[in-house]
Order: sequence, then C-alpha cells, then structure tokens
Amino acid sequence: MAEMPGSPAGNPDAPVEERLRTLIENLSSYIDYYHGGSVKLVSFENNVARVELGGACDGCPLSLNTLHGWIAGTIHQFFPDITVEEAPPAAG
Repeated sequence: MAEMPGSPAGNPDAPVEERLRTLIENLSSYIDYYHGGSVKLVSFENNVARVELGGACDGCPLSLNTLHGWIAGTIHQFFPDITVEEAPPAAG
C-alpha cells in the first residue's frame, strides 16, 4: 500500500508554531514556483502570525489579495484560531 504524504502543516504532534512555519514554507515554495514571490513567518505570538511577502509579491498590487485570500485562507484551514497579519516593514 502506498504511503500517504504528510500534512502540509507537518507533524501533528509538533508545537503549533513549528507546524505553522512548515505550512508557510510549503506555501512559499508554491508561490515561488508559480509566481516568483515568497512568504515567510516573521513572528507568532498570542495566536497572531505576522508574515512578510517578498520576491514578486513585494509591491505587487495584488499582494493583499494573496495575503488575505490565499495565505490566510490556507492557514485558517489548518489553524482556524490564528489571525494572519502582514508584518510591518523592517526599520532601516
């Protein structure tokens, strides 16, 4: 019998932040492959995930649609209690 692939959110026994990071890494791989963009988890605290969009997503007029519709939507499928926000730009 063929082995079922693992969950996009990783090991179900791992801590939430680790599973969330794994899911976001999987999303980022897809975004990079098909669109040239990226997403990364910047911080996770009090059930709020702050993410940063990069690559082709940086400055794209559709990046908010990607963030709220696709990234947050996918995260909510696995983690319904987590809020997803765009991380503030890094100071510099």
